[in-house]
Amino acid sequence: MNLLEKTPTFGLIVSTRGFFNPLLAAEARKKLLAKLDELGYKYVIPAENATPNGAIETYQDAKLCADLFKQHQDEIDGILVVLPNFGDEQGVVQTIDMARLNVPVMVVALDDDDPMKLGLKERRDAYCGKLSVTNNLYQYGIPFTNTTYHSYSLDDEVFVKDLDFFARVCRVVKGLRNLRVGAIGARPAPFHTVRYSEKLLQATGITTVTVDLSDMIARAKKLLATRPPEVDAKVEAIKAYGSIPSYIPEENIVKQAAWSVAIDQWVEENDVQATAIQCWTSLQLNFGCATCLSMSMMGEEFRPSACEVDVAGAVSMYALLLASGNPPGFLDWNNNYAGDRDKVINTHCSNFPKSFVNGDIEISNLDVIGASVGPENAFGAIKAEVAPGPMTFFRMSTDDRRGVIKSYVGEGEFTDDPVNIQGGSAVCHINNLQNLMKHLTKNGYEHHIAMTRGHYADVLEEAISTYLGWEIFHHS
Repeated sequence: MNLLEKTPTFGLIVSTRGFFNPLLAAEARKKLLAKLDELGYKYVIPAENATPNGAIETYQDAKLCADLFKQHQDEIDGILVVLPNFGDEQGVVQTIDMARLNVPVMVVALDDDDPMKLGLKERRDAYCGKLSVTNNLYQYGIPFTNTTYHSYSLDDEVFVKDLDFFARVCRVVKGLRNLRVGAIGARPAPFHTVRYSEKLLQATGITTVTVDLSDMIARAKKLLATRPPEVDAKVEAIKAYGSIPSYIPEENIVKQAAWSVAIDQWVEENDVQATAIQCWTSLQLNFGCATCLSMSMMGEEFRPSACEVDVAGAVSMYALLLASGNPPGFLDWNNNYAGDRDKVINTHCSNFPKSFVNGDIEISNLDVIGASVGPENAFGAIKAEVAPGPMTFFRMSTDDRRGVIKSYVGEGEFTDDPVNIQGGSAVCHINNLQNLMKHLTKNGYEHHIAMTRGHYADVLEEAISTYLGWEIFHHS
C-alpha cells in the first residue's frame, strides 16, 4: 500500500460526562464530522443512535466503540479524542485499551465559549477534563499527542493544522512499523560506517530483505538479452527523465534500463518500500553501468533508495518521505563552505530524485568512480544542484554497542550559493552547524544524511519520541 495515497482514517471518540450538558457533545459531534468531511479525512465512529447523544461515557459505550474499532483496525491510522465537556476519562481510556490498535492518539479539548457564561447549561470544563484523560492515558501506558493549545474551538485554524500534523505522525508510525527495506548486494568493504543491526530494526517492525548482487546482475543480463517491452519502456522513461549528452552510446542507456527493470521487478516481488544498493564497483565491473539513475527514478516514485547498502539510511529516507510527502535525497556531509561555519556542502554521485533537485538534471557518467572503472561502465549518474528552499534533515542509526536505535533531526535551508563540484550538490545553511557536527562526531553517526524539501522536524520528533521509542536529538 502506498501510504502517501491513502486518505488518513481516524477512530473518533467524542466523550461526555453526566454532570454536564450532553447537548454540547451532540453538537460537537456534528461539527467534528462536518469538519473532517470538509478536510477530506475518513473516520470510524459508532452510529449516532448507538449511544446517548452519540458520545462515549460508560463502560458499555466504551466496549461498543472498541469493538467497532477492532473491526476496522486495518483502516484506522490514529485515534482522535474530542472533549466537548469534561468528558469521562474512564470511557476514553477503556475504549483505547480494549481496542488495542496500538496507533497514535490525539486529545482535543474544546474551549468554553464565554467566561461570563459558565452556568450548568453552558460550561464545558474540558480544560480540566483533558488533564484527567491524559492522566489516565499515562497510567495505562498509552502514548498520546498533544495539541498546540491546551484547548480551542473546532473552528480554529490551529485545529486544522494539528490534524495535518497528527495525520503525518500517524503515517510515519504506521509506515515505519510495517517497512520492508531491500538490501541489494553487500556493503563496500571499506564502509564499516554503514554497518547496522537487522535485529534492532526488526524490534521496531522494520524487516530487511536481502538479495545477492550477482542474482540481480544475472536477472539484468537476461533482460538485456531478451529485451522485453518493459526494457524499451524504461529506455523511453530514462530519455524523458533528464538531458543525456550526445556522447553517451545508446547501448549504455539500454543497459541501464535493463538494470532498472531488474530492480523494479525484485522490489515488486518482495513488497519492498525502500532499498539500499551496492552501488560500486562490482556493478560497474560485472555489468557495466551505474545505479544512481535507477535509484533516482525509484525515489521520484516514492520508493527511496540509499547508496552503499546503507540500510539505516534508506529507513531515514523513508521516514522523511512519510513525514513530508516529498521525495528525499541522500547526501554526504561533505565540505565546509569557505569560512561560513553555518554552511556546508552536501553532495553525492548522485541518486537525487528529480523533484528533490527541483530543476533540470543531466544524466551521464559517474565522475570519481568512472575514472577507475572506465566511463563506458559508468553511465547512470544524476548531475544537478539542489534549488534553494527550506529543508529537513534526518538520520537514524542502530547503536549496536548500546542496543538502541538513535536518531537526529533538524531543519535548515538549501541556499543558492555557488559551488563547483562533481555529481549532485546542495549548499545548506543550518543554524549552530558546528554544534550539530560535534554531536554527530561524539555519538558515532555516519557521514550519510537524508534530506527533503520543507520543514517537518516536529513531525518526526513526535512520531519517534512518543510512539517508536527511539532516541532522538532535535538540533536547533
